[in-house]
Amino acid sequence: MIQRALSYDRTPPLSVPLRFFLSAPIFLFAAAALLLWEGPLALLSRWTPATLALTHLLTLGFLSMAMIGALLQILPVVADIQLPFPQATARFVHALLAAGAILLACAFWHSYPLLFRLALLCLVPAFLWLLTACFIGMRNKPKLKSKAAGTVGAIRLAVIALVITVLLGAALASTFAWPHALPTLLLTDLHVLWGLSGWVGLLVIGVAFQVVPMFQVTALYPVDITRVLAGTLFLLLILWSTEAMLESQWNTVALSGMILSGFIVFAGITLYLLARRKNPKLDASTLFWATAMASLFVCAAVWLTQTASGHKAYALTLGVLFIIGFAGSLINGMLYRIVPFLLWYHAQNETGEGVRQIPNVRQLLPEQTAIRQFRMHLLALLLLIGATLLPEVLARPAALAMCISSGWLFLNLLNAVRMHAAARKSRISTFVSA
Repeated sequence: MIQRALSYDRTPPLSVPLRFFLSAPIFLFAAAALLLWEGPLALLSRWTPATLALTHLLTLGFLSMAMIGALLQILPVVADIQLPFPQATARFVHALLAAGAILLACAFWHSYPLLFRLALLCLVPAFLWLLTACFIGMRNKPKLKSKAAGTVGAIRLAVIALVITVLLGAALASTFAWPHALPTLLLTDLHVLWGLSGWVGLLVIGVAFQVVPMFQVTALYPVDITRVLAGTLFLLLILWSTEAMLESQWNTVALSGMILSGFIVFAGITLYLLARRKNPKLDASTLFWATAMASLFVCAAVWLTQTASGHKAYALTLGVLFIIGFAGSLINGMLYRIVPFLLWYHAQNETGEGVRQIPNVRQLLPEQTAIRQFRMHLLALLLLIGATLLPEVLARPAALAMCISSGWLFLNLLNAVRMHAAARKSRISTFVSA
């Protein structure tokens, strides 16, 4: 099938997405270190200070860093949507997001109101700038390429979901910063729903429509799926929120099942495309994608078990499966494809013959190195799932495995950047001296 046209001439400077991509595994390592320090206490309940700190290091730090980097890269290339002042936007958003994520994690960990206030002072401007830039760019480019409409439509809905997530998160954080009465439990459930199923889930779906055919060399996703899946899920999220506010428990359970079914459809189609791709060899990126899709199926099985039992005994297990198993695996796999490709692409497009002999993608990040790290990631995931059931036994082994996996990922990416920089410097020097 014909691959959709991409506007590579519109790609932002390398530093724009790269700062986010390199920061993501650092926050994953920080979350693992916190789990190693706290041990079983971090996995006893979703409401403990350590659990809340750990969760926001993973979601606000690890996931959002990688996803914002992907957003800043994909919008101009896929949809020809130019964000205003991309370099200034990247610097400002990255700095405040990093500071805000650290402050918010510390605020939850130590339950200190001043830290919540400082976190809000960082995070609100960061997301306000990012969202304003996105809406300006999208407003200035209302007509989409037909082949990119599915991707950009999903991304637009993900950005709207991010707005809702940020508003709910800011409201919740304000109750810790300046204590006042709000329906905390309801707002928390809505915050989790829109953050994970909306912002994370819809953006992953939109990005997958583009990167799976491109990097995995598969057929394109079915047109009907790219047209309706993201919109249907977004509508279901609105209905779930409405029913939750009306305190209709059985309707929210039914809608939860429908939302999960939508993600299962996405996972099933993705696995089908991967199984029928042109290159049957299982590389690291494909293994990460397969793990992510399998995690969604396991997530569905656990949710059905929890629903049948009538209590939320597996809430942490579901969180691990979605955050680390699904989203975390996808991000790890995409980083192994996107970062080396961007390093190679930017080097190839610099002027001068000297930089055209830059190492290729496989040289920048060898396949066997990535596969070894995948095995550690898989071990960490399995241990984390087990740790939600047997925290006293498996919490610290899981944390140690996640420390090794995230540190390994960071070093692999950093080594690719260093190799690119060294080769570029060497080639430029050779060209100048000649």
